[in-house]
Amino acid sequence: MQQCTKTAIGIIVVAAGRGERAGSSVEGPKQYRRIGGKPVIVHTLERFIAWPKTARIVAVIHADDTALFEDARNGLSGGVAIDVCLGGRTRQQSVLAGLRALSGSGITHVMIHDAVRPFFDEDLLERIAAGIEAGETCLLPAMPVTDTLKRGDAAGLVVETVPRAGLFGAQTPQTFAYPAILAAHEAAATSGLDEFTDDASIAEWAGLPVRLVEGSPDNVKLTLQRDIAMADAKLTPHGLPDVRTGNGYDVHQLVPGDGVTLCGIFIPHDQALKGHSDADVALHALTDALLATCGAGDIGDHFPPSDPQWKGAPSRIFLEHAARIVRKAGGTIMNADISLIAEAPKIGPHRQAMREKLAEVLAISLDRCSVKATTNETIGFVGRREGIAAIATATVVFAGDAR
Repeated sequence: MQQCTKTAIGIIVVAAGRGERAGSSVEGPKQYRRIGGKPVIVHTLERFIAWPKTARIVAVIHADDTALFEDARNGLSGGVAIDVCLGGRTRQQSVLAGLRALSGSGITHVMIHDAVRPFFDEDLLERIAAGIEAGETCLLPAMPVTDTLKRGDAAGLVVETVPRAGLFGAQTPQTFAYPAILAAHEAAATSGLDEFTDDASIAEWAGLPVRLVEGSPDNVKLTLQRDIAMADAKLTPHGLPDVRTGNGYDVHQLVPGDGVTLCGIFIPHDQALKGHSDADVALHALTDALLATCGAGDIGDHFPPSDPQWKGAPSRIFLEHAARIVRKAGGTIMNADISLIAEAPKIGPHRQAMREKLAEVLAISLDRCSVKATTNETIGFVGRREGIAAIATATVVFAGDAR
């Protein structure tokens, strides 16, 4: 590993929490919810990557979120290495894991930041950096408390008004001399103390002096669902919204067999769909519809039928690929609608399972997924049960104004 020289600032982005207060979402915990077309954690990482003084980044994630994180960072660019380690049961344990991951890297100072604070700015980072250069061991960005504070009892009655003079609301990134905060965290863990709510409090417990730095009023923590909605509105332009609709059409021949796969659901039947992959005509049409929203060609451009690696492949692979392309381009998938045209098998008994499969693959809510079916009234190749056709429509909102 390349050794850093002089002042070298490492960044720990704490992203292992479950975010229960933000409610559940198919997008995952709140650090992976999309605001302005990108996951919250991507906005956070982008700001650190863009800061010239960042030497190294460690993202501390939950074991269940590995795929979510890898998908999120696919859209990142820049020359700063991002290491990943798994967090623990508490925030404190997660930070210690991140600190240990920086061992031997040559980092002299470390900024510890909540992944769900995406609105810090370079001015804040520079104020902290100035404190580092001045020789401070611990730096805490904070804002003076402006609200009147009341202390209440268990019955919900006000006991007293708390004087707000000298009170501050702590923010992140909290910044420390790396050896000092690592030693403090290790000592706290050895002592069996694991309920500290921030890293400055561990530094205080260890007897380290903590210097206040002017924070930023915009550097808010996204905690509740409404916080995420407000953050999305903040990042969404107020001009003409960039809403795009893509259409897709596909058809596959029916041959003797034991069943068909439609919308990722296998349905026993006395025929099968002929195709190079699993011939899921519905997902093929929807893949084309998604690709159309950002001018990314069609399914054949990305998965040529002449390529043997796709023989018998599940078509959800194609749809997931199209969804990643859309999201990398800044799009948020709002709706997916599929119409199946077939004389048989009956689609109705499987419609709910199909919708659930679409919601799972696209990581959108169930109410944004629609599957319909009709016959061709015994007319044409569909009416003669020679094939099944599908028409798909996808609606995607892209970040930025429509021009």
